[in-house]
Amino acid sequence: MNTRALPPTVRGLGYSLRATSPDFDDLGPKLDEAERLGVDFVELPIFAWTLIADCKILEDRLARLVDATAGRPFGYTVHGPLAINLMEKGPRLARHTALLDAAITVAGALKAVNLVVHAGCVRDPDDHIRVAYSRQREALAQAGDRAGEADVTLCVENVFRFEAMRETAVPSRLAEEIDAIGHPSVRATLDVSHAFLRCTDAGLDLLTEVAVLAPFARHVHVHDSYGRPLESWTIDEAERLALGEGDLHLPVGWGSIPWDELAARCTFDPGAIVNLELHRRYWSELPAQIETVRALSHRLVTTAPAVLL
Repeated sequence: MNTRALPPTVRGLGYSLRATSPDFDDLGPKLDEAERLGVDFVELPIFAWTLIADCKILEDRLARLVDATAGRPFGYTVHGPLAINLMEKGPRLARHTALLDAAITVAGALKAVNLVVHAGCVRDPDDHIRVAYSRQREALAQAGDRAGEADVTLCVENVFRFEAMRETAVPSRLAEEIDAIGHPSVRATLDVSHAFLRCTDAGLDLLTEVAVLAPFARHVHVHDSYGRPLESWTIDEAERLALGEGDLHLPVGWGSIPWDELAARCTFDPGAIVNLELHRRYWSELPAQIETVRALSHRLVTTAPAVLL
């Protein structure tokens, strides 16, 4: 009987820890929970921990974190500082690249396989968007060299426009940028809900856009939303949920992302890790969500990296 080889599946399943102490002194029980859930990776939120001051690593704290994460049966990924913006210019860009360099060192010390950083954005009304993209490409290429030395893959995450943001890459543009950089240690993080929000804002088709970025995505952030940018004044997160607005980080299946169609349309970078990013208010859903996302990850396939023409 003739059989066909199944397409390769993603590397593994993980989820993002939610920081509740800046000193990560509550990390032990959180990692115990991850062991019980049987995940392959845990994403560490170094952006929320007191580890870096003025772009310099607090070495004693990093040593404590390395000790606290040792000896577990899973690997790690790291989410770097959210404020890093490689589309900045002048002294601000220098400061942001220095912060990224520190985050790479932290990720390397933790033996993390992927370091997630947000794609840049343009806020300055006098800045030239084309030039800002050029600055970001150059900065990412240089950071890729440092990441490669640390045995870390820098995974650039698509975001959406908020506050006074003029520009941030739609998923297909981020794919073009990663392809143009052409560095083995610089890949993408596809955040599906962020893509939904950005595509709504730009009037683009979600599935078409994510299918272009997926082959470059070594990392996939999974959480749900309604793809509706935040427009209303709210105080509590429950009100945003009630309105269905914003970056809600809902359990998969609560929002309106077409996960079945996405799984059918997309192929991912070899070695892609699927990572659940759940808002802490929905943490009671975590055990069931691990099984939901595990089933989804088994349906996602990988292929050789794409090259845009």
